[in-house]
Amino acid sequence: MDGLTPQDWRVYHGTGEVAREPIANLPEPPPWRLFKGTGTASRPDDDGGEGERRVGRLLGTPRTPYANEVAMVNSAIYLRRPLIVTGNPGTGKSSLAYLIARELGLGPILRWPVTSRTVLKDGLYAYDAIGRVQAAGGRAALNGDAADIGEYIHLGPLGTALLPYDLPRVLLIDELDKGDIDLPNDLLNALEEGEYAITELVRYASRQPDVEVLTADRGGSAVVHGGVVRCREFPIIVITSNGEREFPPAFLRRCLRLNIEQPGFEQLSGMIAAHFGSTEGVDARRLISDFLERSKEVGGLASDQLLNAVHLAVRMATSGAYEPDEEWADLLQAIWHPLSTETG
Repeated sequence: MDGLTPQDWRVYHGTGEVAREPIANLPEPPPWRLFKGTGTASRPDDDGGEGERRVGRLLGTPRTPYANEVAMVNSAIYLRRPLIVTGNPGTGKSSLAYLIARELGLGPILRWPVTSRTVLKDGLYAYDAIGRVQAAGGRAALNGDAADIGEYIHLGPLGTALLPYDLPRVLLIDELDKGDIDLPNDLLNALEEGEYAITELVRYASRQPDVEVLTADRGGSAVVHGGVVRCREFPIIVITSNGEREFPPAFLRRCLRLNIEQPGFEQLSGMIAAHFGSTEGVDARRLISDFLERSKEVGGLASDQLLNAVHLAVRMATSGAYEPDEEWADLLQAIWHPLSTETG
C-alpha cells in the first residue's frame, strides 16, 4: 500500500472528463455480489448526442462535483448496489447517470422513466402476443413454433441492463417515487439476484434454448439462453427521487443514498461553461448571482431555468439587443418563475 493516496480508490472522479476508451478494470465486487451470467452482449458506442444534450460539451472546463457525490458513486460501484439520488426538481439528479457513463466510457445510458402506471414488467420486457398471432395468421399456427418468437419480445431498460456485458451498463431509473407503492419491493428480486426469467421463452427452452430478442438500445438485439437473462457485471444504477414518498426499508437496505443540494455558484458556472463555452457579451457571473438570489426568494429554481436565460442573453447579445435593463429584468422574472404555485 506504500505510495497510495486517498485518491487511489476512486473509479469515478466527477470532473466531467470524457473517457477516450472504456475503463480498463473495475474493482472486484464483494463475494455476495458476484454474478456469473454467460454469453456476450454488445452495447452501442454512440448515444446519439444524448449525453452532450444532458450535461453539455464540457469544453475542457473542470466540473465541481456535488458534496459527497464522488464518494457515494464510488461506493455504489464497489458494492454493486443501486444509488438513490434525492433532491429538489432541477438539481441535476438525472444528469449524474450521464456523467458516470461519459467519464467511465460505458456507452449510452439506459433510461427507465417511471410513472404512476409503471409496473416491474415494463422495465424488464414486453411480449407482443397479439402482433405475433396476427403475423402468423391465427393462434393455431403458433402451436409448437418458436422460430419467430424473439421478434415479438422487446427487453426494457432494466431488462437490457441485466444482459451479460463485459462492462456494466449505466441504468437511470427516473423518478421512482412517482411509481406504484409496490414497485420498489417488486424490484428487489431482480436487483438482488441480477437476473430474471422471460416466461414465454422458458416454455420453449428445451426445443430452442437460444433466442434472439430486441433490446432497449436503438436497433439493438441480444441472444437469451434458456429463457433467463443473467448479468455478468451488475449495472451501475442511478435511481432518482423527488422525495414525494419514502421507500420501504427492505428496498433502502439494498441501496446507497445521495442527496443533491441546490447547485451553488461553482456548479452553475461549470454548467454554463459546459453548455456554452464562451458567453461573450454577457455577464454570466452577474446572471448566476441574480439567479441564486431569485431562487432563494421563490423557494428554489431549476438549473435549466438559468441555462434558458443564458441562451437567450447570448442570442440577444449576438444580435446587439441584449441590455441588462428593466425590460431584461422583467423577462428574467418570467423565465425564472417559481416551481410551485404556492410561491410567487
